[in-house]
Amino acid sequence: MIHRVQDMMRLMAHEIEAVCKTISDIQVQSFVDEILASGRIYVMGAGRSGLVAKAFAMRLMHLGLTSYVVGETITPALLNGDLVIVLSGSGQTRTIAEIAETAKSIGGRVALVTSNPDSAIGKLADATVVIAQHREDIPDDSVNFDVREMLGEHRSFAPLGTFFETASMTFCDAVISYLMEERKIDEAELKGRHANIE
Repeated sequence: MIHRVQDMMRLMAHEIEAVCKTISDIQVQSFVDEILASGRIYVMGAGRSGLVAKAFAMRLMHLGLTSYVVGETITPALLNGDLVIVLSGSGQTRTIAEIAETAKSIGGRVALVTSNPDSAIGKLADATVVIAQHREDIPDDSVNFDVREMLGEHRSFAPLGTFFETASMTFCDAVISYLMEERKIDEAELKGRHANIE
């Protein structure tokens, strides 16, 4: 039945709400502090996490911050003290881990959004925000019983890392909203930096 699409949306909303309860305030503060202390921000990820990273880089630019996407042809050389934000559920993707290591060797800072803080990237990161990658990682008391029953019925829910990517996208957008308030930026100012030659 087509209404099952809406069921999936409701499940995702419930799951993201549950994820919020598991994210550390201290980790979030450290992540935000790294952004605010940095002159230039480089954002990267692989696959779908890379798409979330690009969306985050765009919003950082809209805020008036200097942001780049690692791997783009116009991305300049990283300098000592620059910040690299990595989105990686596993924290182990070899190409991304190697770039993070290179950034650290240059003197860059690394902030990581991941489900695996003990990963290769997690071990070198200056700030790490842990986001659950699987619904099994969320304590039972964070999700009501009815939702648990629905999850059991929908075996196709959030396949192949979708859960991490959806939650990390929501997290990144929430960080942008927080930074808007902290920097006293309104939506009109963001629109003024939005692309106008598309």
